[in-house]
Amino acid sequence: VQLVESGGGLVQPGGSLRLSCAASGLTFSSYSYSMKWSRQAPGKDGELVAGISHSGITNYADSVKGRFTISKDVVKTTVDLQMNSLKPEDTAVYYCSARNRWNGNEYWGRGTQVTVSS
Repeated sequence: VQLVESGGGLVQPGGSLRLSCAASGLTFSSYSYSMKWSRQAPGKDGELVAGISHSGITNYADSVKGRFTISKDVVKTTVDLQMNSLKPEDTAVYYCSARNRWNGNEYWGRGTQVTVSS
């Protein structure tokens, strides 16, 4: 399983970015994988940002509710994170991960940097 994130960059406060995670070596149509976006800012603990279960149920950190939306494309095997109304405190490296619900195996991408600054 390989996960590759893209879409990060520099954006002004209030702006938007769309992150994408391309997954290979797994299929969403098997309903075996849940997917997550997490982030880690310098000097801070990692934080779960958003998740989407094998059946499509989503969950969000309180800090991003109403601003971020996670979605998946079963055909393309991608998981996107639409981020709106970005704040400086959203600055972090964002990671995509996949977890197999049958055997518990978890896979992580290398991350993409998001910087929110004027």
